[in-house]
Amino acid sequence: MSQFPGRRDNLTDGPQRSYQVRPDELEGAVRETLSHQVAVARPLSVDPAGQAIRRANRIRRRRSAAGLALAAVTTVLLSAGMAQLGAETRRDGSPIVVIGDPDPTNRPLPTASVPGSAPSPRTSTSLLYSETLVNADGRRLVLPDVGPAEHVQPLPSGGGWLVVGAPSTAGRSLWVVQDDGLVQVVLAGAGAIVLAPDSLQVAWRDGDDLLVAGVVGTQLIGAVRTPVPAAAEPVRFVADSVLVRLDPASAGHTLWRPGAGPLPDALDRKSLNIYGQLPDGRLVGQVTTTDPDRTCLAILTPTRHLDPVRTGCGPDLSRDGIGGVSPDGRWLLVNGGSGTAGRSLLVDLQRLGPGATAVAAGPPMTGAVVWSDETQASYLDGTGELVRVDVGQVRAGKPASPAAVPGVPAGERPILVQGF
Repeated sequence: MSQFPGRRDNLTDGPQRSYQVRPDELEGAVRETLSHQVAVARPLSVDPAGQAIRRANRIRRRRSAAGLALAAVTTVLLSAGMAQLGAETRRDGSPIVVIGDPDPTNRPLPTASVPGSAPSPRTSTSLLYSETLVNADGRRLVLPDVGPAEHVQPLPSGGGWLVVGAPSTAGRSLWVVQDDGLVQVVLAGAGAIVLAPDSLQVAWRDGDDLLVAGVVGTQLIGAVRTPVPAAAEPVRFVADSVLVRLDPASAGHTLWRPGAGPLPDALDRKSLNIYGQLPDGRLVGQVTTTDPDRTCLAILTPTRHLDPVRTGCGPDLSRDGIGGVSPDGRWLLVNGGSGTAGRSLLVDLQRLGPGATAVAAGPPMTGAVVWSDETQASYLDGTGELVRVDVGQVRAGKPASPAAVPGVPAGERPILVQGF
């Protein structure tokens, strides 16, 4: 209690103010206070967004550097590979090796029409040039963007074709046509081109030289060359060697083994054409005789001299060089006669000798002869019609008759292949 009357303890007089605050006023005051606090920006000790941006920049720089390094290594390797092959094909206008596919998304796919083991090696200079393939069943396949072809074989790994283009003023070209639509030229400006039966090697004439290279994908690798006579050209592969015809206008062949030195000095001067190879490696060919108007069939050793082992001089043979040996080496299909008397002949090679005979098998052959098995063969006649030969029927006196290929226009002569 206060000791001074009239005063209440230590309270002093002051302005009177109301302590009554409405809830909405209190709420507004609190909101205003909090809004002022939020408006004041406080620095953060960690900036997550900045860290993410800096990390992304570092990753981008590392990836760019790695990409540039990889591109540089690839460029060096490709340049070295092309330089190596270029060194092997020295001359103006040398064959061209193309690496890469500029636009794989716009590849035209080969088109096939449903009908109606590797193809036989080429045994002669074919006169058929076409963009259309046909197999023994009469099924067609049109090759896109390669132009007329002279010879076609499956790729070593399957999935497409190796295509030897028709000769032009710029020479011949070798193409790869894959089933996925890739169309790529791997060799250009070459002379005669021949492919190994397994399509793993290619031989071609380039200037004054003969070259052999391996086929890997869409590239030619490990080219080996040797000088050859002016008119010489490759004919076929015989095991690891290349059969070379010295002059198409005269008789004479030799075998050259790549990497084993130059073309041999000792040459054969009797063989005119080589039709194929027996399972034991010996060759079946046409040889000259003392009579300039007469030739004989012969079994030849696969050596540089091509020495004849057996001969048969009965059938009258054409000199066009077209023919093919059955897979078991028993039968030979070959053209006989000439002009209107021309026809294909079936010869039993097991009975080849002085009294050898032949039976008419059908109309004259053009292009390649394809044996489906030991007793079934196919070829195209001069009009482009397909001829299927059955050995049993031919021996029974029933020569094969040609039949039109479904979908092939009259007068067009496609390229015959084993199958697709």
